[in-house]
Amino acid sequence: MNHPTFQFNHEGKVILVVEDDYDIGDIVENYLKKSDFQVKRAMNGQQALEIQANTPIDLIILDVKLPQLSGWEVLTTLRHSKQTPVIMLTALDQEIDKVMALRMGADDFVVKPFNPNELVARVQAVLRRSTHHARKSAPTTLYFKNIEINTENHSVFIKSEDVAAQAILPLNLTLTEYKILLLMIQQPFKVFSRSELMLQCLPDRDALERTVDSHVSKLRKKLEDQQLFNLLINVRGVGYRLDQAR
Repeated sequence: MNHPTFQFNHEGKVILVVEDDYDIGDIVENYLKKSDFQVKRAMNGQQALEIQANTPIDLIILDVKLPQLSGWEVLTTLRHSKQTPVIMLTALDQEIDKVMALRMGADDFVVKPFNPNELVARVQAVLRRSTHHARKSAPTTLYFKNIEINTENHSVFIKSEDVAAQAILPLNLTLTEYKILLLMIQQPFKVFSRSELMLQCLPDRDALERTVDSHVSKLRKKLEDQQLFNLLINVRGVGYRLDQAR
């Protein structure tokens, strides 16, 4: 008996291959292109984050051992603001690595050496699942006090405390300011060190900690312009947090 086959149209889907081994990267790229995927390449973790931040990516094939930033660090950074599907690649055939990858938010895990055709099949399967999930999911909106963030279109709004006015005003932020605010609203009780904010929110790997202070200062000023005082708190000697007290 012939079973119906679900045809998933992946034409035009963009796959980011993050692999510092040229030969392995070339093999993966060639097999993906044979299956009508578009491919972008990154040779290290920092480059991967920069590409992902500036280019629409449908799925990432991510090696664990990378220069500058490891695959684990890249995955952690991605999951703070993005749900782009990720398949981890590693030469370590250890159960703990598989468990860690899934717990950290990876969608699949492939051990080297691997069959390129199998990897392509896994890419197709993960994309099918993520596409189905995206169709069922509503746009994500986060709230903190009278701040509203829509993570689908990167918009931020402030609801006026004047009940009579009922005004909802857009808050114009730079991309870095948006990332800082989103990250902190996702974990409002957490104190973020400058190095954490620098790693997760600033695209420039060579940025200094005082650059973080500058971005936070400008973000605080914009919040205060909307009458949101004492919201972004400096924790002396540690970093910054959002104030939950009213």
